[in-house]
Amino acid sequence: MYPFAPLLPLLLLLVSFSSTPSADNTPLPMDITQWQEHIFKGKTHYQNRQEDGEKIIQANSKNGASALYLQRDIDLTKTPILRWHWRISNTLGNIEEQTKAGDDYPARVYVVLKQGLFGWSTKAVNYVWSSSQTKGSRWTNAYTENARMIALRSGDEQAGEWRQEARDIREDFRQLFGIEVDAINGIALMTDTDNSGKHAEAWYRGFEFVAE
Repeated sequence: MYPFAPLLPLLLLLVSFSSTPSADNTPLPMDITQWQEHIFKGKTHYQNRQEDGEKIIQANSKNGASALYLQRDIDLTKTPILRWHWRISNTLGNIEEQTKAGDDYPARVYVVLKQGLFGWSTKAVNYVWSSSQTKGSRWTNAYTENARMIALRSGDEQAGEWRQEARDIREDFRQLFGIEVDAINGIALMTDTDNSGKHAEAWYRGFEFVAE
């Protein structure tokens, strides 16, 4: 990744365009034509698939990194919990994820808070399926203090299985940044392998913000 890579596409889009309000408890769209993509280095191939009658997003990355992101104002006072499912093919071995050289993840979901007049103080919480960090680990991204990482899953033990996540976004911003957040402005997903030069696939589905 390049400096500020975890935030750059969302920051630029959030600064340049207005967001679309989201209705409470409404699932986010899984049609990738409604998301926007930013390519960092190489390209992660994203496509829609149908599985058990449900539309999912499949990501395939081989020595590449690009992100899908969705501008959306979410009122966290009403719907603070983000839920989704994800699945991976494999992790990326013993990479040093707390360094710039190891900032790769087979699956990553992040939520973005736009701050400041022009959004240059944008902050992001990154939820990752880690290759080497212990489940539950938290750390500051190697490129910027404005991005904080949480390893929700770790290793290959559950590779190939759909796993469900549920995160209290307000609480995570409170613990990681020490700030109170009533709304966020965007969400992104990314499968990236540009630093490790390896290959990984991931699948994502069922993104929704819900009440407690």
